[in-house]
Amino acid sequence: MDISGINILLLILAGLFAGFINTLAGSGSLITLPMLMFLGLSPHQANATNRVAIFIQNIVAVRNFRKQKILDYKSNLYLVLPALVGSLAGALFSINISEQALNYFIGALLFVMFFVILFKPDKWIKEQAGQIEGKPTYWQLVIFFLIGFYGGFIQAGVGFLLLAGLVLGVGYNLIQANAVKVLIVLCYTAIALIVFIWAGQINYLYGFILSAGNATGAFIASKYAKQIGVKPIRYILLIAVMLAAMKVLGVFGLLF
Repeated sequence: MDISGINILLLILAGLFAGFINTLAGSGSLITLPMLMFLGLSPHQANATNRVAIFIQNIVAVRNFRKQKILDYKSNLYLVLPALVGSLAGALFSINISEQALNYFIGALLFVMFFVILFKPDKWIKEQAGQIEGKPTYWQLVIFFLIGFYGGFIQAGVGFLLLAGLVLGVGYNLIQANAVKVLIVLCYTAIALIVFIWAGQINYLYGFILSAGNATGAFIASKYAKQIGVKPIRYILLIAVMLAAMKVLGVFGLLF
């Protein structure tokens, strides 16, 4: 499949930024998903192709957490399994929803996430980290099934939901929550990818180019995070998400 030089550049830049903010703050898919649509992929193709970069990025993240002996697979299996089932259901729902409905959902989601980023409810969640004593319950199975469903369906912004579930629902501290978060995302993304591959919705060339950008952005962030900080990234993300939402929903066409 042919791809222009400008498309390669835009994919790498989007991946760089997404990998960077995923490492520092999260929500990188809010950039890559609309960028893939801007470059000509349908909402279904963009949603599926975005998972290639997410999968590769989280392989690296899980490996790093395992090296640091922060992540234990067995003790978190009861959280991973319902998310896997939810992801399968969410991905199947995604490939069967109409193109127009998925497009409107993505646009509306971008607007909602703009206000989530603006008002920073994750700050309060982080303040609760380690203060809640969580025990395995049936409600946790339901919560992580629903998070898995959302992740399998659309992915963008799922990091916030997982952080809330792991900190408020399970009682993990931030280090534990971040480690388990990437494990859950890696596992359910593998399931979602199988569904999207079966449906023939992945553009592999775009996906692997995006992955290269993501990996590079994550490397830069991990090396220079202290010098750059999260604050300027948050403002850039707010602007990018709002512009992307307006583009996806066709607001620019109504204004100009």
